[in-house]
Amino acid sequence: MSAESNRIGVVAIGEVPDIAPKVIAAHISGYLNLHATVLPPLEQPTYAFNRQRLQYNVATILKELENIQFQGVSKVVGVLTVDLFVPLFTHVFGEARKGGKVALVSLFRLKEGVPEHIPLSSKVLERAAKVALHELCHLYNLPHCDDKKCLMHFSGGLEDLDTMPLYFCRYCSKFFRDAVVRQARK
Repeated sequence: MSAESNRIGVVAIGEVPDIAPKVIAAHISGYLNLHATVLPPLEQPTYAFNRQRLQYNVATILKELENIQFQGVSKVVGVLTVDLFVPLFTHVFGEARKGGKVALVSLFRLKEGVPEHIPLSSKVLERAAKVALHELCHLYNLPHCDDKKCLMHFSGGLEDLDTMPLYFCRYCSKFFRDAVVRQARK
């Protein structure tokens, strides 16, 4: 078993307020009981900017980050402030490849409905934490859940995200615990 198994890195990508990666790391530690650490920030992903959509291609960013050897962690959650997209959707709050090693969460659209004079309100940070935990669990192969009272339920918009809890249903809880044990054995 490697020293880094089930150690999660949280990394700011571009200009991200310092508090956002810290809050996400605290939620990973507190809610998922995994060791999380904030990594040194990375540059803005200008390589992923799509001029036609005026957004950033999430698949391009994931591919780039998967090629980076992050020291001391087995999985990474990247935090951005840019607008992300995948070709099928107008935007995404976050993204991860099931079973992969990198997940992303963007604060860009999580600020909607929050007064602009409060750049990172507790509501925005809670939304970011929910998206980060949800996407991180995809890295542990958890699928979407049909239970609306589960962290792994798909959220199609901010209303769904705001009503999503910070905990699992009993099935996803068991699946996640088993996945963490399997990862620790690697």
